[in-house]
Order: sequence, then structure tokens, then C-alpha cells
Amino acid sequence: MSKIFSESGIIKQKKVPRRTILRSLYDREINGTKIRMNCVKATYQTVYPNCTIINVEKPPCYLRKFTPDGRHFIAFSHDQTSIEVYDYLGCSMAANLLKNYEGNCIGQNNEGDNVRKRIFERLFKLRYRIRVSPEGEQLNRECSLFTENGHYAVVGSAAAIPEDIRPQFYEIYTNNEAVSPNPLLPLEDYTIHLVNLNIGAVSHYLNFKSDKIFLSHNQGLYLFNNTLAVLSVQHQIIHVYKIIRNSFCLVRKIGRFCYEDDHLLVTSVYTIMNRAMYRPFRENSINGLKHKLMVFLYKKSERESKRSGSQYPLRKFYQYFNQFLSLRMWKMQLLDEEHILIRYASEEVATIKIQEPNTQASFFMVYNMATTTVLEVFENTSDELLKIYEHFCDNFRNSYINPEGFMPCSPANNIHSWESHQKFKNTIINAKFGGTMEANKRILGQLPVAAQSFTSSPYLDTSLYSYDEKWVSPMERPKVVGEYPIRFYSRESGLLSFCLYTSESKGPTLDRRRLVAFTFHPTDPFAISVQRDNFEYVVNFHIRKVYMPE
Repeated sequence: MSKIFSESGIIKQKKVPRRTILRSLYDREINGTKIRMNCVKATYQTVYPNCTIINVEKPPCYLRKFTPDGRHFIAFSHDQTSIEVYDYLGCSMAANLLKNYEGNCIGQNNEGDNVRKRIFERLFKLRYRIRVSPEGEQLNRECSLFTENGHYAVVGSAAAIPEDIRPQFYEIYTNNEAVSPNPLLPLEDYTIHLVNLNIGAVSHYLNFKSDKIFLSHNQGLYLFNNTLAVLSVQHQIIHVYKIIRNSFCLVRKIGRFCYEDDHLLVTSVYTIMNRAMYRPFRENSINGLKHKLMVFLYKKSERESKRSGSQYPLRKFYQYFNQFLSLRMWKMQLLDEEHILIRYASEEVATIKIQEPNTQASFFMVYNMATTTVLEVFENTSDELLKIYEHFCDNFRNSYINPEGFMPCSPANNIHSWESHQKFKNTIINAKFGGTMEANKRILGQLPVAAQSFTSSPYLDTSLYSYDEKWVSPMERPKVVGEYPIRFYSRESGLLSFCLYTSESKGPTLDRRRLVAFTFHPTDPFAISVQRDNFEYVVNFHIRKVYMPE
């Protein structure tokens, strides 16, 4: 251990621990005095993706993501009508192909041409090509959900409604909460498909005609265990299904009614509702779910009035009564199999008429589907909801734990993510035109969290590696292409561990608007980055390369 002399005496310099693969494997085998998770983490500090292959040649398809167990990879066909299921063969299958190349970036020169052409077939083997979407519909490349066991995939397809076959008025306005379509929110026909990955076939599908469902980034769908929720923005209905025996089984519809037998109960009294020409759009009554929201807000105002001895909270409720009545469901997510978080906003926000929707007023409602009770309602500037989100972030994300036991790092389970989160919040608070309310609004704008939008790769665990989350993060969203390679530093030693190259050039990029999307394997030292270059997609593989003597 080296020594540094100072005025106060001798200061011992921190000893940098020496990590080797053999030592990590030995500790992992005997377990020693450490808990198992620490032994696993130590292994990932010595085995990491240290090589990038630029512009990999691949089949004509759009690469999507790995299944939760990492055994299969899903891609969409070039015409967006089929799903391609690949078996992932493992990084070791490419070891012989990479052994003769030096350096940590194999570019587009002639020397790496053989690797670029053959690396895909070494790592992936086509298992199924499944025709999914019906004629005229296209699969959404940014919509895919997996059950935790990896047996099923849920994907969505959509088709524009032809101008000469427009739906009838009462097909668009099915109830008095339905929103008005506009050029930014055109109506489409949707199909949600249940794909059995074990047999390579579509097991079941759901049709939604003349509707608007946000498929991109799974915003309009949410899968929790075997419970699937689908939000129809157009008709303001949440459809809840169970995946049972290769099919979707309808559990309930939440919107106009809340209980399954509400319609039967109401029609037994108001027999006019049974007539064929009856139109729910003409109803003057408030629909079931909105009524529960209004009742909760009224009772909350009434309690505050009694507690404060003032009628101001009640007068405030009556003042904004019409604004509350005009709220529409914008987004939702399942918190568990019974509770759902619904975000309400104005119709202009829900129908994408406003460019910056998160700056507008909105409300979050926690609703129990089984008992049909509203548990709480928060504004999008609520300090209470922000504290709940910060301390129980994992309950909102509902991410799958990977086979090694890793969870996506969050402010609730990782001190480094907590510090990064607090730094981001303080930046907004101290910024010009910022403040606490603006910070709350920006952070709570992440809610509801889209389903399966976080990766559990250990290489994005901030307790193992330090990296700039501006260029890559556990959230699977496109990032701006950086000017230089993305550097990962070891938390233990502070030394550079590895780099991820997004392009061959090591200088500033000419087009700063280029985006890159990363897909990490749940456990292996392997990642895929896809960036759009003009009208082509450039695919890079980031993989573990080892020295192999002849």
C-alpha cells in the first residue's frame, strides 16, 4: 500500500482491490462470508461487454427485445406483419469469430467485414416466423409485453380507417364520456394478439374497432402477471382481461359501469335502456367511474371544511365542478391485480392537442377494481404522491427480476440512483422559472409508468458501474447519440471498465438529433444498440471478447 506525506502526517492511500475472473468465480462457488448477491455482483465487475461491432448485418427485420429469461429474442418482420422468434445461443458462440481481432471496436473497414456478416448467425438462430397481423394492419414495433415465465408475448397492430368507410356517429360516440377525434388523434382499428412463444402460434386476439389506443411504448396496455389492462382513450373504457389457457378472458370493463352486473341492475329499473335505438351518448347522468371520482372529491372537500371550520374547500370544489366533470382518462397502469392508477387530464391533453401535456393540470386516482372504491386522488403537484413515488418506486415499475436476482436500479433500492434523482430535482427547483411545484410536476410526469419499460441488466446497476444516464439508462427509451463512447467506471475502484461505442467516429457527430436505442440481455455481457441513420437502421453489437491462444 503506497503512502502519501502531508503536513498532518502520513495518509494511507486507498487500496484498489484487484478483481479477476478466477477470484470472482471462486468466491461465487464457495460463497464465503458474503451474501450470494454480493458474490454475483463481483462476477459482473470482471465480465463485461468490452468489444463493439459496428454496423452488423442482420436479416430484414426490426430488432425488439429479449424475453425475461433471456433465452429468446423477438423481432418484427420488415413488413410489420409477422413476429420472428430467435433462440439466443450465448456470447461464447462468437468467441472463435472474434479471437483474431485486436482493439475494442470493430468498425466498417475490410478487416472487420467477416465479423459484421457472421456475428448475427453466431448469436441467434431463427426458431419461428409467426404471421400475426391480419390483412391491412401493421404491428407496432414499440409495443410488446411478455408474461413473467416468457411463454407468451402480447403485441398490438393497427390499421387506419379508410375515408370511404367511415364509422357511424354512434360507433364513435358510444357513451357520454367519448372524446372527439381530431387529425392528431385519428381513429384506427386495433387488434391485440396473444402469441404463444413455445409453439410459435397466435393463441388469441382482441379487436377494437374505431378506437384510439396508445400502443407506442406500451402506454395503452399494461400487463401485470397474467392480468392485462387496455385503455380506450376514445371510448374512455378500461378493459381488464386474464390470460387463461391460451386466451384472453374478459374480467371487467371500467368506465360507464364499474361492476359487471351494473348494466343488468340499471336496465331492470330503466327499461328504456333495453331498446335497440337507445343511445348512451345521450345520457345526462355521470358515468360510473367519473361519478366515483366526483363523490370522492366532494367528500374530501367536506372533511376539510369540517376540520378547518370553513366552507372554503367546499366552495372551491363547486367552483371547479365543471373542470372536474370534463376530465378524461389519459393514461393508466396496474399497481397490482386489484389496484389501478389512472391519470385524468383535460380532453385537449388526452387527445394530444397540446404539445407539452405534462405542464398542464392533471389528477392521479388510485382505484380498487374489486371493491370499486376510490382510495385516493392526487394532483400532479402533490408532495405526498412524490414522496410515495420516491420511496416505493419499484411498486410503480413492477419490473421482472432477472434470473440472477437483479432488479432495475431506482431511487428506492439504490443510493446512487437516489442521489442522481435528488440532483435532478434540485436542478429544477433552483432553475429559472423553477420551484418545488415545477419539480413535482416534472417528476410526477413519469406516472403512470409504462409496462416493462425498464431493463434489469446488471451492467446498468449504478451500484456496480458509474455512467452518464444522459446517454444510456435502465429505462428503455431512445437516447441522443453522444459525441464519444459511453464510458462505464467501476464503483469499487473508480477505474474505467469498458466503453460502448455507438458509431465508428470518435469525434463530434454532425447530426445531433440522431437517436440510439439500447437493448441489454438480462444477464449476459451483451447489448444491442440501434440507431437510425437517414432512412436506414444501423445495428451495433456490444459483446464480451476474450483472448484465445492458438
